[in-house]
Amino acid sequence: FSKSRQLKPKPHSFSSFKQLNYKIFIKMASSSVKSTVPLPDTIIDPETKKTYKKGKFLGKGGFAKCYELIDSDTNVVYAGKIVSKSVLIKPHQKDKMAQEIDIHRSLSHKHIVGFTGFFEDKDNVYVLLELCRRRSLMELHKRRKALTE
Repeated sequence: FSKSRQLKPKPHSFSSFKQLNYKIFIKMASSSVKSTVPLPDTIIDPETKKTYKKGKFLGKGGFAKCYELIDSDTNVVYAGKIVSKSVLIKPHQKDKMAQEIDIHRSLSHKHIVGFTGFFEDKDNVYVLLELCRRRSLMELHKRRKALTE
């Protein structure tokens, strides 16, 4: 990841990744999230200088922790998927991260979480996604115990 990506797909120029393909990113067990450098309260995209305030913790997955990231200029709230570069050591891990970004940025559908962009700093890769206020379908199912059409 050497360039920030915003909205439109652009040609690939990932510094950390040699190639991309279109396999689906497989989420690893949440136990694989390793301790990392503490996340600052203000996050800066080094290329655009855009700043984001870290909001509440939303959850964690195989490689990432998710926080609300609030654009300091517009107050738009995003779901920020934050992946420590310390867990992207092996080539297959880097490939999975690149694949996830590449797939997500190519999709646009009302039933798929929107991709806004991504950027990196020296410690992390940040993926900005549409915030789903009602959380996931699985969490809705757990709360309601049943789903209707």
